[in-house]
Amino acid sequence: MKEFKGRVVAPGTVTAPALVSHGGLNTLASFQGALQFGDKKATCGDQNNADLYNKQMVGTALCLPQTIGSTTGGLVLYTACAMNRQPACMLFSKPIDSLAAAGSILASVWLPEVQMPVIDSLGDDFLDYVKDGMSVTIKEDGTVCVD
Repeated sequence: MKEFKGRVVAPGTVTAPALVSHGGLNTLASFQGALQFGDKKATCGDQNNADLYNKQMVGTALCLPQTIGSTTGGLVLYTACAMNRQPACMLFSKPIDSLAAAGSILASVWLPEVQMPVIDSLGDDFLDYVKDGMSVTIKEDGTVCVD
């Protein structure tokens, strides 16, 4: 087991299997099928992300460097939470961008029955270490344990 310490963006604790992307997450392209076409497993639709394309994101510890794309990013994350089609958590190796942070924080405040903890600034070593399927546990203080 290895531990990484990050900054809590949206609070919560969870244990989930890792789903890892070494490229940025285009939130709109990734979640479009889940939000528009009823895909309850949130199968990633971003053809430009070879790590995630056609993989189910619901219930996973989504591990990534950053989000990319348009100004809809925060709204997409909030809406995924509102529709209960969100990852179990989002873990960023780099600092989170303001749009993704806004969507995550608004979801945690406005949707108290839904949980999607978000931790950022975990470092490049985090993405080098974690692999798909590894068990990831988030603690309240922003510690991420990877087994």
